[in-house]
Amino acid sequence: MLAGCATTAVEVAQPTLPVPADWAQTDVPPISTDLTRYWTLLGDPLLTRYVEQAIVQNRDLAVSAARIDQARASLVQARAGYLPSVGATGGLNRDVGSRGRDGVQFQVGADAQWELDLFGQISGGVAAARGDLAASGYSLADLQRLIVGQVAIATINGRATAEQLAIARSTLAFQEDNLQIARWRNQAGLVSSLDVEQARAQRAQTAATIPALESSLASTANAISTLIGEAPGPVLEALAFDAPAPVPEPPLLAGFEAPAEVLFRRPDVRAAEANLVASSARIGVARAQLLPLARLSGSFGTGQAGLGSVFDFLAGNLFAGVTQLIFDGGRTAAQVDSAEAAAQGALAQWEQTILGALEDVESAAVDQRTAATRVELNEEGVDAAANSVLLARSSYEAGLTDFRNLLTSENQLLSARNSLVAARADRATAFVRLTQALGGGWDLAAYDYPLPAFGRPTPARDADSLDRTAQ
Repeated sequence: MLAGCATTAVEVAQPTLPVPADWAQTDVPPISTDLTRYWTLLGDPLLTRYVEQAIVQNRDLAVSAARIDQARASLVQARAGYLPSVGATGGLNRDVGSRGRDGVQFQVGADAQWELDLFGQISGGVAAARGDLAASGYSLADLQRLIVGQVAIATINGRATAEQLAIARSTLAFQEDNLQIARWRNQAGLVSSLDVEQARAQRAQTAATIPALESSLASTANAISTLIGEAPGPVLEALAFDAPAPVPEPPLLAGFEAPAEVLFRRPDVRAAEANLVASSARIGVARAQLLPLARLSGSFGTGQAGLGSVFDFLAGNLFAGVTQLIFDGGRTAAQVDSAEAAAQGALAQWEQTILGALEDVESAAVDQRTAATRVELNEEGVDAAANSVLLARSSYEAGLTDFRNLLTSENQLLSARNSLVAARADRATAFVRLTQALGGGWDLAAYDYPLPAFGRPTPARDADSLDRTAQ
């Protein structure tokens, strides 16, 4: 039987999907920008403050951090299986009656039990707990990556809404002037009442957009407040002051590192890999239940005696036993099948996470490029619309054109200005999404829990590192 003893450690499966050597939508030279704290590259102090406050105070991050503590405690419990368990007993009694012994009688004893890890059941549990701890850590890092992006994008949207609100209010002031000019010209008999009614309609339409923008700004500010862990109010005041700051202008990123390197920096990919390691280790734990289990146990104790002679009589025993499962109706075999199925699912989830990461980078790279192009085109459109309004206003005041041309020009300018703000917000948002996709927003060195040193998630990756982790 001892000659048949062997480890039940299971080789961790590797993904079979091909990882491309280069990106399809980027240039060849790699970027040299550190994306760990990419939000500072936007140059918006308010956005930076909100992001860093969210990292410290976000409640979802606190929940995830508590899960790490649970996983760390589970690892300690699993490692305790390597050591014997020792217990002590003690007692005292006093006889009552004419035939009883005089005085108080004492008795002490101790017992110990140790399970030998012949077939890797304990070490497999340790490997599974270590993988769970790593998965919890990477999940926290991934949650931070996502929350940082949510705060940054929400702040960008808040900046854009506040700027559009300022545009609407300034446009409304011009349209009130147009309405007053139309009334004066109507009173002077120079134009009909049609100009007045058209000016009223235009002013009312613009005024109606202001409450909607105010509501949108409040909703965005409240969402930011929840993300950064504070009650609503201060964020809205910071975003809605009289001269709101413009949407931040991000740097242009191009020429990313190779896909394998980017995947290695993605915490969600590494968390999926850690889950696979833990699931594979549980296969070995389940298989070990089908093999013999060896235990050493012993105890010693004293007879009942007085305090001064309690150790005069000592008795003990040592027992070594082996148990072997004979029949359980297929329950243990079903547990092995269940563990193998869970590992297959973890492998599929890892591969799906890899595909999703590749998709994120490729799509975000296109969004960044197209958003920058839209900003350039909208800037040209705003310039042309502004010149058109100046010409139309001068012509109308000189009586050379009707009011309809002025209304059309001003509506075009309002639309162009709003489109430019939206395009700038899209450009900043595309930068955030791209840096997220590249694995920015978290720093492995900032975490104080032990994490397995996994390799690059490619089919040709160093599989021995994962095998050693599982063992």
